[in-house]
Amino acid sequence: MQKITRLGVAVTTVLATAAVCAPSVSAATRGGHWHPRGGHHAVFVQTDDPAGNQIIAYRRAGDGRLTQAATYDTNGLGGVLTGSVADHLASQGSLTYDPRRALLYAVNAGSDTVSVFSVDGDRLALRQVVASGGRFPVSVAVHDDVVYVLNALDGGSIQGYTVHNGRLDEQTGWNRRLGLDPNATPQFTNTPGQVGFTGDGTQLVVTTKANGNNLLVFNLHSDGAPADTPVVTNLPGAVPFAFVPNGRHGLFLTEAGTNAVATFAVHRDGTASQEAYAATGQSATCWIVAVRDLLYASNAGSSTLSGFRTSDHGRRLTALGNTPTDPGTVDAATSSDGHYLYAQTGVNGIVDEFAVNDDGSLTPLGSQTVPHGAGGEGIVAF
Repeated sequence: MQKITRLGVAVTTVLATAAVCAPSVSAATRGGHWHPRGGHHAVFVQTDDPAGNQIIAYRRAGDGRLTQAATYDTNGLGGVLTGSVADHLASQGSLTYDPRRALLYAVNAGSDTVSVFSVDGDRLALRQVVASGGRFPVSVAVHDDVVYVLNALDGGSIQGYTVHNGRLDEQTGWNRRLGLDPNATPQFTNTPGQVGFTGDGTQLVVTTKANGNNLLVFNLHSDGAPADTPVVTNLPGAVPFAFVPNGRHGLFLTEAGTNAVATFAVHRDGTASQEAYAATGQSATCWIVAVRDLLYASNAGSSTLSGFRTSDHGRRLTALGNTPTDPGTVDAATSSDGHYLYAQTGVNGIVDEFAVNDDGSLTPLGSQTVPHGAGGEGIVAF
């Protein structure tokens, strides 16, 4: 088996080393207005299959174990970045839930589109497929009425949308090119990793991974439009990959180049400064998920999850140890009650199920093999 620690041979050595039709939904439209229901007791997993992207729906039992419920076509194609092994998109946020409108956004990297589903329990209904505004979309972020998509190829770009009546409306003036080197190889270490909002929604953040080792911060106007250019914070050798918000103006960030989790403050002028840092001691630390005061980082090269407890507003990170998974740990999500964690493992396309204990340790519950899910990324849990 090819070793996952290719994720870049430490970024050069460390980073690599990462159809059943939808049943009709009951929460549809009445009188032209969208009435959301939302997800509950469910987990949705994206296959990213180049032959036809799909969302696999799982029903979550009271003990956290999953049962496959249905398969939904996105009407788009998955994609595979050159050099990727367990993580064909090499990104976080490729499947994103909009709780305000009970919508699920899924990227179709192979067809340069985004699919929009309505969510009702563990059921989905496809509402729209929209162009991504660039090539090879890999990540989606939502805050209030604004959605942004990150495109990975041709130097990278972001495209903004507003949400109305359960559909995305493209804002033609909200496209910004990132200006990354389009010829840098391998693709999976040199394409942008994630787009996301700060907690208060006033700034949009993009990670560039090895293609610059930068955090790009776009300050947003009140209507959601981005600044013409981002403010750049360079993190030499860090290979910033993925993040989750920390309060209104902070981030918990994974660094695949140093195999660590770091806390950053994002200032009003768009600059970012590090406040805490903790090494995982693992290989290809790329994805991250937060639940309560706990963080779990996915280490694709080591096939583990590293746990941390946060305190002092994220300025202190306490390591809780590592939990083994199936080969190629990638994206992860936690249930809405915070009791369960579900980790995608990309080598064989398996979702591992865990109970989250009060002390932050994880207890294995079982696993599910995702149909056509090898290399897939994108998971949402309720």
